[in-house]
Amino acid sequence: MSLTSDPPIDKETVQDPVTEYGRLTVVPVRHPWRWAAVAATAVLLAQFLHGLVTNPGWEWDVFARFFTTETILRSVWVTLQLTFYGTALGFALGIVLAFMRLSSSPFLRAVAYAYIWAFRSIPLIVQLLFWFNLAYLYKELQFGIPFGPGFFTFDTMNLVGAMSAAVLGLALHQAAYAAEIVRGGVLAVEAGQLEAAAALGIPRLRQLRRIVLPQAMRSILPNAANEIISLFKGTSIVSVMAIGELFYQVQVVYGRNGRVVPLLMVATVWYVVLTTVLSVLQYYVERHYAKGAVR
Repeated sequence: MSLTSDPPIDKETVQDPVTEYGRLTVVPVRHPWRWAAVAATAVLLAQFLHGLVTNPGWEWDVFARFFTTETILRSVWVTLQLTFYGTALGFALGIVLAFMRLSSSPFLRAVAYAYIWAFRSIPLIVQLLFWFNLAYLYKELQFGIPFGPGFFTFDTMNLVGAMSAAVLGLALHQAAYAAEIVRGGVLAVEAGQLEAAAALGIPRLRQLRRIVLPQAMRSILPNAANEIISLFKGTSIVSVMAIGELFYQVQVVYGRNGRVVPLLMVATVWYVVLTTVLSVLQYYVERHYAKGAVR
């Protein structure tokens, strides 16, 4: 057996890797279809804007005349009130229902599940009409011994007005969806953090307030913001109860003057503007709770 060794390496023949990479020609990646899609989108957008400006059917002079009238501004304020009260009450009840579903008590879990199942199953318009017609279903309410004599009785005719019925229906409906959003956010927090907090002797309420909820908000906020925006636009459904919110008031106006398209554009632009404001608020709130998690 003979042993052979590799031939000696000539240092002059070895090329410097840096020098070798420097000789390469860098060719950028071509995206012809991307630019074609951009051009096609730009053409379609230009055609749409041109149609908005030149088509007399939009009647922009009528739109400008009614966009900031006192009637429309009052209806926008009613829409914002319905959204605020429905969101505040709905998420307050939804948080309670979410922690009831996360409870170790079978009774609390069953009650919360039954509530969520019922209010997600019944259409919102049906719920609103039930609350609006409460006086027809129950002409009076009694407080006393169950299935026995009543001690206090009061008439329900003026108990729930149109606005109260709308807020109640929106809030109870919203609570069912808010509960699942909050529950999903809490479940997204790693269980080991609660175990570590408990091992350190941190009280349970402080665990929820300082450890669970700040992290759960990262998962809760996108879905919660979608629900709030959906509720804001969904307030138009209370027009069946003759409440003077934005869509109902627009219907009243174009029912009188026959200018359907420009009045619908008044409602559309107001919805777009206010939805944009809510989206901007969502962005800043999400950025606040993303500190330490997203660079």
